Amino acid sequence: MLDIHQDTIVAIATPPGLGAIGVIRLSGPGALVIASSCFGGKNLSEVSGYTVHFGVLKNEEKDVLDEVIVNVFRGPHSYTGEDVVEFSCHGSPYILSSALQLMLRMGARLAGPGEFTMRAFLNGKMDLAQAEAVADLIASENKISHSMAMKQVRGGFSGEIAALRQELIDFAALIELELDFGEEDVEFADRSKLRDLLYRIRGVIEKLTSSFELGNVLRHGVATVIAGRPNAGKSTLLNALLNEERAIVSDIAGTTRDTISEDLHINGIKFRFVDTAGIRETEDSIESIGVQRALEEISKGALVLYMVDVTTTSPATLQGELESLQLSDDRFIVLLNKMDLNPYLNASDFYFGKLTHSGNVLPMSARNRMNVEALKDMLYHAVVGDPAMLDQTIVTNSRHVDALQRADESLNAVLRGLDSGVSGDFIALDIRQALHHLSSITGSISTDDLLDSIFTRFCIGK
Repeated sequence: MLDIHQDTIVAIATPPGLGAIGVIRLSGPGALVIASSCFGGKNLSEVSGYTVHFGVLKNEEKDVLDEVIVNVFRGPHSYTGEDVVEFSCHGSPYILSSALQLMLRMGARLAGPGEFTMRAFLNGKMDLAQAEAVADLIASENKISHSMAMKQVRGGFSGEIAALRQELIDFAALIELELDFGEEDVEFADRSKLRDLLYRIRGVIEKLTSSFELGNVLRHGVATVIAGRPNAGKSTLLNALLNEERAIVSDIAGTTRDTISEDLHINGIKFRFVDTAGIRETEDSIESIGVQRALEEISKGALVLYMVDVTTTSPATLQGELESLQLSDDRFIVLLNKMDLNPYLNASDFYFGKLTHSGNVLPMSARNRMNVEALKDMLYHAVVGDPAMLDQTIVTNSRHVDALQRADESLNAVLRGLDSGVSGDFIALDIRQALHHLSSITGSISTDDLLDSIFTRFCIGK
């Protein structure tokens, strides 16, 4: 566990390497004193918060290290809730390192990973769910992941949890009151209203937990495997999607012998496309390794694009290939490729069994980019389903899902207790358990080990 004291911490808050600007951040009771001692300009101990000052950064010998701009924030109106000073220097690694060492000599301590945000949590500037969302915000790579993280940083998810928790607390208080009057056999908590409340809260929890699959995909990206027999056009499709010649394309079957992966953002969602070796029986030992890797990627992929060369593949053959792969209905899209070479083919001949015209089959020509944009739309809707889902609260953190599921189990135990007529003290115990799990999400109840696990995943300086 990070040693949190009333000391002053310092860190370089910008990424390593050359840059125009580098930022050094101080936070703690001695931040203003330390900053003033090495700043040639106004006495920072006497300035107001939310002010910006220009001057020089100088060492103990009064040698000038750099010209800097200093931002001053006075607690509790700062990110950490403490006095915070940020030096914006030129982004020279030498300048930043020298400035950091200077402030350490002045009495600051090097901050640990995530310690600034941990102090913000401990000082009541944000709850635990919001603090975790800060890491997601930093890691966001697209509009959707950024939007989800911002909603959580601004307390959207926390607000829903707080509302559920408060309703449970109100009922728990009535049941606890009953226990105080146990000898008088009184009932303050209406059991029918409690039952209705439990069903409603469990419904909200189910909605939140079911959103995790989407949230996890939006946060980490969608593993999308391009598979099929040799020469079906898999590499051509990858190049068409990326709009560049990423994979080698040849008329010789078996050109691709290993997996090739590339990322592409479609409407704000990251897809990791994996081009695989053609699936066939072969005596070539190198190619057979590629085929095995292709099958492994198919088993792991969230989505599979199964490429079909319509000039050489019949509907019956395709049906046999799909059955051998045993793909679930919602995991694959069949692409009827090279339609331009077989203009008299009726694509509807391939609409059988799992394949439907409206769902997971698309005629196309990867070489001519026919229906490539339509494929991107299919991929987006295969992941998101209803775009209105993106406006709702989406759970992206596995710790939160675990806590929600444990809370739901406790609430289910309360319902079973009501059905069997158990005494109020057992009902109160299960409600307390549910409250405990809900509170662990926002940090209303937390442990040192939990905080250490969360904040040590942050970068230094945050």
